[in-house]
Amino acid sequence: MTGTILIADDDRAIRTVLNEALGRLGYDVRTTGHAATLWRWVADGDGDLVITDVVMPDENGLDLIPRIHKIRPELRIIVMSAQNTLLTAVKANERGAFEYLPKPFDLKELVNVVERALKQPAPQPPPDGDAAVGDNGERLPLIGRSPAMQDIYRVLARLMGTDLTVMIAGESGTGKELVARALHDYGKRRNGPFVAINMAAIPRELIESELFGHEKGAFTGATARYAGRFEQAQGGTLFLDEIGDMPIEAQTRLLRVLQEGEYTTVGGRARIRADVRIIAATHRDLKQLVRQGLFREDLFYRLNVVPIRLPPLRERVEDIPALARHFLQLCANEGLPNKLLEPAAVERLKAYRWPGNVRELENLVRRIVALYSQEVISADVVEAEIGDVPPLVEPEAPPLDDSLGAAAERHLKAYFSAHRDGLPAAGLYDRVLRELERPLISLSLSATRGNQIKAAHLLGLNRNTLRKKIRELDIQVVRGLK
Repeated sequence: MTGTILIADDDRAIRTVLNEALGRLGYDVRTTGHAATLWRWVADGDGDLVITDVVMPDENGLDLIPRIHKIRPELRIIVMSAQNTLLTAVKANERGAFEYLPKPFDLKELVNVVERALKQPAPQPPPDGDAAVGDNGERLPLIGRSPAMQDIYRVLARLMGTDLTVMIAGESGTGKELVARALHDYGKRRNGPFVAINMAAIPRELIESELFGHEKGAFTGATARYAGRFEQAQGGTLFLDEIGDMPIEAQTRLLRVLQEGEYTTVGGRARIRADVRIIAATHRDLKQLVRQGLFREDLFYRLNVVPIRLPPLRERVEDIPALARHFLQLCANEGLPNKLLEPAAVERLKAYRWPGNVRELENLVRRIVALYSQEVISADVVEAEIGDVPPLVEPEAPPLDDSLGAAAERHLKAYFSAHRDGLPAAGLYDRVLRELERPLISLSLSATRGNQIKAAHLLGLNRNTLRKKIRELDIQVVRGLK
């Protein structure tokens, strides 16, 4: 292997490791701990590739990238950083870095990136102008330095300058809307509106009106023209949350909009151009819904252009201390007392399984800050709040009572008996489903001792959807847990 690699990092150990590893592969390696020396080498025309740290004694490595590209636009730059945040990844991508690698990095991965960088054509440098991303740490949309989150940051950074449709999958409370907002706030449509709609919270008969709007007189109660979410999001981003709960008939209209880029309002005739970026999210398995005939396969592939899976909190427990400190700071910013967590309390938080994920952690922190007077939160306090809740174990589906099957058969017989003289009216599926929903939900709540989070997880429903069905079906919830 040939080529000269210029390395700038103020950590002598990292310089030594990279020098030996890349030197053994046949590269000519030159290392320095200062940005000024790197700049002099580049200005003199030296080097085929640059590997630079972000924080150095004399200059920020990210600020050096545009200057390098002005005089050496063909020179590829790999950025390394211990500031492993989404904003660092976005800034590196925005300023034209070939790749961003968080520290600590995998040496084999770095070697692979070096090989790719020297083989592939250099990317076009970004246009001059103010950076879209500021340096204010309070604006961090996502918190976490775990490997799982680093992978997500790198994917998001690559998507910021595109209009590609994104599908975000993850359990409730993992931060799907935060990811969608980050894609909007730091993307090319950041000057346009961000409009969100939760499919699980909209009655079936109003979905199309909410999405596409309606004209005056289009239906009973339509006393004025209504601009739907597509129109409200024009020039920006439309976030379709809980897309798996979208009725099949509305899926057909959405697919047509994605295919043709146009739509009409309910009761309208004029075609409206849809200038929006679509980001969808779900906690459900859409492929399973496709197999069950509950979600259109062609719509799935239209939405699943770039899939992103958000890990549950139990898969990134190393991020819990930083998240807890962040939520404590948010509480302090809102005028609540300043609090700290003792190390044992942090360990207790890390040992919990977090069925409600990041949202549950935030709620717990807020509750503790509001209810407890001590400045340093002890492990006993955390234990008092979550200690009586057993760790989340994937619950086995309770054996459905034979009475459910018997009930289905009974309703079917009664339905057809009532229509002996002619073809039964439409709506059999919905009618029987309503009759079976109540015992099924009651069974699930009983199996989870009234814990609605676990019952929703067991049923594969959004928690808001489950709460709505509990109210509609007038189900009595008997809580077995505090």
